[in-house]
Amino acid sequence: MPSFDVVSEIDTHELTNAVDQTNREVANRFDFKGTNSRVERMELKLTLVAPAEFQVKQVTDILQTKLAKRGIDVRCLKFETLQTSVSEARQDVIVRQGIDKDTARKLVKLVKETGLKVQTAIQGDQVRVTGKKRDDLQAVMAALRAADLDIPLQYTNFRD
Repeated sequence: MPSFDVVSEIDTHELTNAVDQTNREVANRFDFKGTNSRVERMELKLTLVAPAEFQVKQVTDILQTKLAKRGIDVRCLKFETLQTSVSEARQDVIVRQGIDKDTARKLVKLVKETGLKVQTAIQGDQVRVTGKKRDDLQAVMAALRAADLDIPLQYTNFRD
């Protein structure tokens, strides 16, 4: 039976490249000279550091631009609250990877609402969709693309 997996993954190598490019641009920009503004990366957690809140927003814009150019959907970023102190402002950004249980249930519900003869199964941080016809699976993919979800989805492991 034909099947495919719905996943939400990012290329961590491209994430590293985007963070490096952001740091390089921030270091070279005139309005950031001598401010020690930067983006720090620890696995899937980024920390934006700048002297003031508006500069953190500028670093955020630069980071989002670099991520988009690298093919990483910016919907995978979850911005935490901005923390300001006397000398600097920090904002943590969580890079979301994988589909959590609530979103997986929402995906299953969306697939069932299409009325197509397919089965869905939640397997860890991905959702497997199985059906008898390839056309039904492609219709499910189109329905999931049209749905307004807060995470980027990829469709992998298509078997015929």
